[in-house]
Amino acid sequence: MSLFHIAEIGVFAPLLGFLMAGIGSLKHRSPLLDGPQFSDHFAQIVTCSLMGICVFASCILFYQIALGHQDSLTLTLPWIIVGQFSIHWGIMLDSLSVTMMMVVSLVSFLVHIYAIGYMAHDHSIPRFMAYLSFFTYAMLVLVTAPNLLQLFFGWEGVGLASYLLIGFWYEKPSANVAAMKAFIVNRVGDIGLVLGICAIFLVFHTADYGALFKSLSAYSQTSVDRPTLSYFGCQVDVLNMIGILLFFGAMGKSAQLGLHTWLPDAMEGPTPVSALIHAATMVTAGVFLVVRMSPLYELAPLARDVICIVGALTAFFAAVVAITQNDIKRIIAYSTCSQLGYMFFAAGVSAYGASIFHLVTHSFFKALLFLGAGAVIHAMSDEQDIRRMGGIRLLIPRTYTMMWIGSLALAGVPFFAGYYSKDAILEATYLQGTAIGHFSFGVGLVVAVLTAFYSWRLLLLTFHGAPRADDRVMAHVHRAPYFMKAPMYALTLGAILSGYFGHDLFLSQDFWGRSIAGVVDMGVKNYAPFWVGPVPVLCALLGITIAYIFYSKNLDLPDRWAVRWKGLYAFSLNKGFVDELYNWLFVRRILRIGLLFWKWGDGQVIDGFGPDGVARASLGMARLVRRLQTGYIYHYAFAMLVGLVIITSWLLILGVHHQ
Repeated sequence: MSLFHIAEIGVFAPLLGFLMAGIGSLKHRSPLLDGPQFSDHFAQIVTCSLMGICVFASCILFYQIALGHQDSLTLTLPWIIVGQFSIHWGIMLDSLSVTMMMVVSLVSFLVHIYAIGYMAHDHSIPRFMAYLSFFTYAMLVLVTAPNLLQLFFGWEGVGLASYLLIGFWYEKPSANVAAMKAFIVNRVGDIGLVLGICAIFLVFHTADYGALFKSLSAYSQTSVDRPTLSYFGCQVDVLNMIGILLFFGAMGKSAQLGLHTWLPDAMEGPTPVSALIHAATMVTAGVFLVVRMSPLYELAPLARDVICIVGALTAFFAAVVAITQNDIKRIIAYSTCSQLGYMFFAAGVSAYGASIFHLVTHSFFKALLFLGAGAVIHAMSDEQDIRRMGGIRLLIPRTYTMMWIGSLALAGVPFFAGYYSKDAILEATYLQGTAIGHFSFGVGLVVAVLTAFYSWRLLLLTFHGAPRADDRVMAHVHRAPYFMKAPMYALTLGAILSGYFGHDLFLSQDFWGRSIAGVVDMGVKNYAPFWVGPVPVLCALLGITIAYIFYSKNLDLPDRWAVRWKGLYAFSLNKGFVDELYNWLFVRRILRIGLLFWKWGDGQVIDGFGPDGVARASLGMARLVRRLQTGYIYHYAFAMLVGLVIITSWLLILGVHHQ
């Protein structure tokens, strides 16, 4: 069997699972449809089995392409042909795409299995499993796309699937609002992506990666013939403009500062959805886009600086907000925003390998933390507020242990996965040697302290101390079923081992070959100062120590600090007031404009002079005619006489004019 056949199986297996489970969902909900009724177990078995096949195919491709150092392979079929414009649908296999395929399929497979236990009592299991498989298929289409148009197809497919999954419990108003918010905010970012793709086609007359990168090879950062546009007398570098537009699209999908507000609200969906969206699929699509377009970004230093600054600010802002949140899933969600910031400012200093390395390690320990949080919520009778937990570490010891391991990896403690990838990113930012690189390095160290702090705050308030839940909840605390624990065991291994085994692999330019461009090869000795390595670890230990002081020894200390620094506390607790700012700046004004067009434009003008106006005029005339129908003969005789006089007068007037 050829690699292309294996790739086709890997990409389209989740689509087949979506179709089969989706048909089962329709039959399950509508007894009027003909054919056998598919059970919930059928949907679970089919989707999980096909995802297992997808994982197997992805691992074969990773071994053959990435580890075998094969050149890029592309399978294409005609897709859109309009005149001279043609775009092919295809599967592009290189080190970057097969790495993403393996991570996406593996995490999705584990989430599918976890959902069997977590959603066991839900009434729409086939529909949920179908949505998960469609989500995975759209992401696989995105990462294997050989051109920007197919990438956009997968990009929008992921957005649609996220809308369906976040709003899966549609009977909850908050879930509907969160789904709409995610959909709309992502569409704002997509404006930049669409404009960037259009600009690429207008300048380079292609949307295909191969042709685009070949055209870019003719330029350099200092080329005098670089494409430019003139706006109001100012020359704008086209490559930097395109890079910023594409990054704006990535900001929406990867929840960077300004377009991040949808991600915490996405916690309204079931916990398996949170793990799938936040670990290795949807939110990493933006990082993948930037790394895939690395040949362009190597020619766009201004765009890279923007990416670096926005990524650093996102990492800091999200970490500051996470330290005061009380919803266990929201804390981990803001942690995702922060870690995505790390990935972006790594790409901003051309350390694309380090960025993808952190993406891979992050997918394991973040999925582990989300699934662990789901196990806690499951044990605590759907309670998500960590202030109403505590004292459960002995009741669910395995979940407690795995949450510890995930937190150690997230904090970057040696020798867990996050330690290797985060250390590589901070070292790359320092070695860049520019002011922006040093700024990102300093922010990264501060974020390392905050990350360790909010991670151990979560652990201490959730598992330690005296129980703060009521007796009824504590009496029903129970361990997770096997289908929920088994994926967590696998992710625990990834959170421990992926950093060690991936360090020399993902940080070497030889591994990536020509799939990414970059000037930072972390696999080569780069003579960083001796203190650059230990400092992030010391920062993590400092954050852990502060958390123990605040939440283990002096239980009233956090309240005292909240009163003393009430302004900063309110800023963090209210998520920087970004939602309030957007509501005041955009939502209310757009709502007023909408009401104006509705009440005045549509109601008074269009309806007033249109159907409603015609109806009123017809009704008025009918009422006038009705008043003439009195039923008295002398009234009708008088009307006939008046009519006769009018007609006679009219004829006489015509005769006079004729003579």
